[in-house]
Amino acid sequence: MPDIIPQKPKLLVIELWALGDLAIATPFLQAASEQFAVTLLAKPHGRDLAARLWPRVNVVPFIAPWTAFRHKYRLLSWPWKELLRLRSLRAERFEVGLSGRWDPRDHFLLRVLGARKRFGFPRAGSQFLLTNPLPHPGRLAHRYEQWRTAALALGLELPARGQIPRSPPRTSDRVMVHTGAGRPLRVWPLARYRALIEHLRLQNYNVLVACDPDQESWWQEAGETKLATPRSVTELIGLLDRTGAFIGNDSGPGHLAAILGVPTFTLFGPQLSEWFAPLHPAAKWLDGGPCPYKPCSDYCRFSSPKCLLELDEPLVCAQAAQFLAINIGKPAQCPKG
Repeated sequence: MPDIIPQKPKLLVIELWALGDLAIATPFLQAASEQFAVTLLAKPHGRDLAARLWPRVNVVPFIAPWTAFRHKYRLLSWPWKELLRLRSLRAERFEVGLSGRWDPRDHFLLRVLGARKRFGFPRAGSQFLLTNPLPHPGRLAHRYEQWRTAALALGLELPARGQIPRSPPRTSDRVMVHTGAGRPLRVWPLARYRALIEHLRLQNYNVLVACDPDQESWWQEAGETKLATPRSVTELIGLLDRTGAFIGNDSGPGHLAAILGVPTFTLFGPQLSEWFAPLHPAAKWLDGGPCPYKPCSDYCRFSSPKCLLELDEPLVCAQAAQFLAINIGKPAQCPKG
């Protein structure tokens, strides 16, 4: 009589936010899929990531209306039919449900979708929606630490952030400078990026400019000929696979680059590097100037993000050159003037 292979317990994971958030969740999803049959409720680009990074995870695409940049609580415009269709997930009879965020909306979904054990970080009374409230790792803890705490509660072990194994060295000498970001207030000015790219090319670096679709015409008018505008996460992954180092804003592409093994250099403005530094042992970053309102997620109280604008061209050029000298291996000196 053949041995009966026991089925893995079913785990529902909720991560409804941006590309960078899913990239940071990658070590958890990889470890969890070894012990659980994982279903992930995430934005549609989660499927692109799953194909490459966590192939055993079943992604259910869902764009939560409260993750919109503007007008997120105009209830009449919410996709109510899609929200109601999510209830079909109750038929999966998840033994465990988990959110890596301290977000009551996630905890409400875990309850509605019928997860028997519900793990999450309680906030604003949401502990009543959870069967297993988790202790928050601390106000200044990196976002990854929440996934480590959740993993421990499930009997999984993730390495500390500083001990994540380093990928094999990259053989490509191409530097991707990605000028986009999910929020306008996280974008270092394009004219400054253009000056930085000119500096790097004078030092014979092989620079590819990558940008968001709404920046493409600016770069074309600026005369940029080595320009890529990836229209999907899969296309972006293809570009990053042929990249030796990444320079860019606090953005999803930077987090994805780090998870794929590309050393990253990040320009932080309104957000905190303590929370969102990319997960690569060679990652470097510059923090923007001080501001009493930091951190800012969606909006800036000023007409422009002063903290990010305090990162001037000479400073960024010098620090980026040092970063590339270590990770690409070519000598890099910023030209004077």
